[in-house]
Amino acid sequence: MNKALILLFVWMMVSYVAHTQETDFSAPAHSPESCTSIMVGKKASADGSVITSHTCDGNYRTWMNVVAAQTYERDTLTGIYTGRMHTEFADDETKVKLKGSIPQAHATFQYLNTAYPCLNEKQLGMGETTITGRKELVNPQGMFMIEELEKIALQRCTTARSAIRLMGELIRMYGYADQGECLTIADPREVWHFEVFGEGPGKTGGVWAAVRIPDEHVGVSANIPRISSLNLKDTANYMASANVYEVAKKLGYWDGKEPFCFWKAYGGGKKAFNIREYIIFTRLAPSLNLSYEAEELPLSVKPEKPVAVADVMALLRQTYADSPWDMTQHLKGSPSANPWMTTDMVNMLNGIKDSTVVRYRLVAVPQCSYSHVIQLRDWLPDAVGGIAWMSFDNPGQSPRFPIFCGTTRLPLAFGICGQHRFREDAAIWTYRRANKLATVRWGATKESINKAVAHFEEKGQNELTFVENQYTRLLQTEGPEKANEFLTGYTADFTGATLLRWKEMGDTFWAMFARGF
Repeated sequence: MNKALILLFVWMMVSYVAHTQETDFSAPAHSPESCTSIMVGKKASADGSVITSHTCDGNYRTWMNVVAAQTYERDTLTGIYTGRMHTEFADDETKVKLKGSIPQAHATFQYLNTAYPCLNEKQLGMGETTITGRKELVNPQGMFMIEELEKIALQRCTTARSAIRLMGELIRMYGYADQGECLTIADPREVWHFEVFGEGPGKTGGVWAAVRIPDEHVGVSANIPRISSLNLKDTANYMASANVYEVAKKLGYWDGKEPFCFWKAYGGGKKAFNIREYIIFTRLAPSLNLSYEAEELPLSVKPEKPVAVADVMALLRQTYADSPWDMTQHLKGSPSANPWMTTDMVNMLNGIKDSTVVRYRLVAVPQCSYSHVIQLRDWLPDAVGGIAWMSFDNPGQSPRFPIFCGTTRLPLAFGICGQHRFREDAAIWTYRRANKLATVRWGATKESINKAVAHFEEKGQNELTFVENQYTRLLQTEGPEKANEFLTGYTADFTGATLLRWKEMGDTFWAMFARGF
């Protein structure tokens, strides 16, 4: 028996190493589902912040930069593109295609240019999740992919409402080309859940709806259409495209008699939530006794305790430990058991004993390109009030560092994507190396990872008051340029410290495993 276990363990390790040495990073390790977004209204948050978030799960570009505000002459056009999600650096034009052009605004705002652009200098923030919907609604001839809509809105808008209206008008005029998408759009006062679909091949336009998350509530989107009924007379809390009912009737998705349900009409599914929404809502509001067997859950819930930024970070680290959905529940005590075991390892374990590992889609996944928690605060100047707490790689293992609305540039290592090949000059690989090594013997390494994550999370929160005071002092004494330069330097220093710590841990883990895993 002991010899068999030893042989089994060796086979597991060989399979793991072979898997991690593959050069094709395009296929997700676990599931085609990608991205989770949590939204928090200002009265539900612990400090009055409005929060949105995004885990960009999948093979998307990891390079990011800050695009400066600009002014343009009249009659200037701006190009609308597709293909930039998989480029290796900002000027890489490989497979990038021009879809068309639209009139440029006279002036644009600075924004944080991630794969899905996420934050501008006016504290307008966005999260994203792909919700797919009915395949026949996709219109490849449309001009706009979702990331280009986000970019234009961040360049031109200051509020969530104005961003929704602008994107709706752009969709109407130029057409929507993407799959079903959800954007979680926030400003320092409110946060909205926005869902959009095409109208089908060759049909310029699209259909969309948006629901305001109540100030006292938390909402979640996790790759499935979730908007249910619409009360468009309540313009304070609902918005939709003018054709939202017409298209559903024309295409036979709604008979016009039964109550209209947006997710049933355009999603075409039988359920309006995934396990991630269920887990997050039950963590925040357990007394609701929500049922996993239900057809739909509320779009948002009132949490039983105020939700801090750190709580959202913790929810994005969720692996369902010590719950019926814990993938490692039958492997307690095994140092190799971890929530992110490869498909080969899971199949091998279940081949030995059926149902040893039952896999569920986690919130934190190793195929994550980057993630952020965006915190927006209306009592502070925009430059320091808005923060994207950014992270590369698996959010269950990686640290978060602050990128402020006033941060004007990022470290050079952020300008290189790490998805095409191993590159030491791409920031993600420093985190990825330590994180992947840690999962080989998670029982021996997780304490180091968890302590380091907690250290930088606490550092970020504990130093915020100092950063705010220093920014205010510099703004008053030396002006906005010097104050923003301070924020830029702070982002670089904080990020550098996380990179150094993850490099040291990666080296330590190699030393631990020098004589075998």
